[in-house]
Amino acid sequence: MNAPVRTTASVLLREDVEATTVLTLNRPQARNSLSEALIAALTGSLAEIATDERVRVVVLAANGPAFSAGHDMKEMSARRRDTDRGRAYFKQLMDACSAMMQVVVRLPKPVIAAVQGPASAAGCQLVASCDLAIASSAAKFATPGVNIGLFCSTPMVALSRNVSRKAAMEMLLTGDLTSAEEAQRIGLVNRVVAPGTERDEALRLARQIASKSALTVKIGKEAFYRQLEMNLADAYRYASEVMVENMLARDAEEGIGAFIEKRTPSWEDR
Repeated sequence: MNAPVRTTASVLLREDVEATTVLTLNRPQARNSLSEALIAALTGSLAEIATDERVRVVVLAANGPAFSAGHDMKEMSARRRDTDRGRAYFKQLMDACSAMMQVVVRLPKPVIAAVQGPASAAGCQLVASCDLAIASSAAKFATPGVNIGLFCSTPMVALSRNVSRKAAMEMLLTGDLTSAEEAQRIGLVNRVVAPGTERDEALRLARQIASKSALTVKIGKEAFYRQLEMNLADAYRYASEVMVENMLARDAEEGIGAFIEKRTPSWEDR
């Protein structure tokens, strides 16, 4: 599936590379800030991808020097002239953005962020929401809302589920930039690569994941996030049930048989 680049919306580009779809944030002049239009485009594209059997992995990239500067503050500030000072609009926007982040997490296919530059506030949240992240050594991460009187409360949700409490609190309370190397050390990104190679590395990782059973990957991703919210006993009980059902799948039977017979498995994704 080597399709040419096509425009999902002016703010978001889509390219299909074999079994991987690359979604590229395309507001470089606004540092890829998450406008209403971009949030809607991402949500819509991910909804399409969720049911597209040709797509096995998603890579999320960005054009320009920044991955994403977070919410579009100019777009938001303009609504302070509303009769309610923007309350209804702010709630609608935060709800839409939070829903989009959850779509990333709940997508039945892995999402890999390819981070070429700074990712701050909701941009950092977007990276944290992805299942995996490859970062250029030029990338930096921050939750700087505290510096402008707007604590990064929604980015906090994703950030605190990826890094330790104290690492998250330091980022949230200081607003300081975190280097790509430090982001890797605290668990926000998986790998740091040379500038300009992050997309290729993400695609290489995507190809590796795409070679697995799509059903198995779907089962595993869903189970991973569900068990994280459970206590230990409930997590083991749930995971045991998942393994029983997974064991009965055709791909598990094929994969185990191939392992015993020392051959390459033939997946049917069922």
